[in-house]
Parts: sequence; structure tokens; C-alpha cells
Amino acid sequence: MTTAVAPSAALSALDRCDRCGAQAYVRVQLPTGGELFFCAHHGREHGDKLREMAVTIHDETDRLGGTPNATASSDG
Repeated sequence: MTTAVAPSAALSALDRCDRCGAQAYVRVQLPTGGELFFCAHHGREHGDKLREMAVTIHDETDRLGGTPNATASSDG
């Protein structure tokens, strides 16, 4: 079975991981027509198996690549 990135609607903060409830960054379409949602962690953890069984995988984990805008403070 071929896995491809399908053009589909972007994932939002309302889409939640089916394993832990965190924000989903991966949507997997199954041959039966159902969908599974995963956070980046669980998407990576189950990635090999998902690629074997998925019709399509929509992966937005690249959105997590930025650095936080936190600034370091020093009590110096």
C-alpha cells in the first residue's frame, strides 16, 4: 500500500491525539474510511505501523520546529 500526503484541511487546536489528548499534528486515513489523530510524540512512536496500514498520512509536525520565544533571565 502506498502512503502519500493528502491535500486536506489543516489540523487545528481542536484536533486531539487519540492516545493522550494532546494537540494532534498527524492525521491518518485508514482503508476503512476512518481517521486517527496523533500528537507528534505518538505519531513518531507508531509511525512505522501507521505507514504500513494508512491510505494517507497528513503530517504537520514541521509546525513544531520553531524555537520558543522565552527569554532567559539572570539573577546576576
